[in-house]
Amino acid sequence: MFIYVGVGLAGLYALYVAAIYFGQSGMIYHPTRKVFATPADVGLEYEDVALHTEDDLKLAGWFVPAEPERAVVLFCHGNGGNLAHRVDTVRVFHALGLSALLFDYRGYGGSEGKPTEEGTYLDAEAAWRYLTEDRGVDPARILIIGRSLGAPIASHVAMNHTPGGLSVEAGATSVPDAAETMFPFIPVRRICRFSYDAQTYVARVNCPVLVAHSPEDKAIAFRFGQKLFDVAPEPKRFLELSGGHMEGFVMPGSVYPAGLDAFVTAHLDGVAGQ
Repeated sequence: MFIYVGVGLAGLYALYVAAIYFGQSGMIYHPTRKVFATPADVGLEYEDVALHTEDDLKLAGWFVPAEPERAVVLFCHGNGGNLAHRVDTVRVFHALGLSALLFDYRGYGGSEGKPTEEGTYLDAEAAWRYLTEDRGVDPARILIIGRSLGAPIASHVAMNHTPGGLSVEAGATSVPDAAETMFPFIPVRRICRFSYDAQTYVARVNCPVLVAHSPEDKAIAFRFGQKLFDVAPEPKRFLELSGGHMEGFVMPGSVYPAGLDAFVTAHLDGVAGQ
């Protein structure tokens, strides 16, 4: 009897592991298509922009200008929703005098295609080209911000170029690292098909780095933010937030706007070409 029970449990475990292996994409990406809000809903002027990737997909984006403009943000959002869920974030940037380019990854909002890891890197590269080539923005005036899943994507762009700064927000060191905390009894490093190796990318950037994370973050552990800060090159700053995974960036009384403002003042204000 115990043999049958053991075989049954082993079978259930194997099915569980298989479900995780084949369901990884659905665990990583949570896109929605309906764009239910725009910056105009919070009184901000904006332009609808179309970005074009190297593999011939068209992505939807917004450019939200600030006047006077201190710097330009290239924002890589998290794994859920679409641009409509980032309207409050745009308002924070605008209040600080930061113009911003926001875009939806492939398969999100009005963007074509389906999300993949390599695809999201191509998407962010398309956003970088749009700013530097189409709009002629000096790279030294670009602050790349990546939040949650956007952290490794933003860091990947910063590793391949030289922006004025990089802000890594509520990010994990890698997908396998984060997965181990979620599935401690599964050999995740053997079966994980995603990397998003932010730790490697952050260590290789050549620009000032801001790392923002909350000890109260239940989705991505605080220690991951600390590790990303440890490997980041100088100059760097750590901004400790309050609230959960996303709340600390937009909640009333958040230290995030002041922390981001101080980082821009130190590293992007006064850059030639403004």
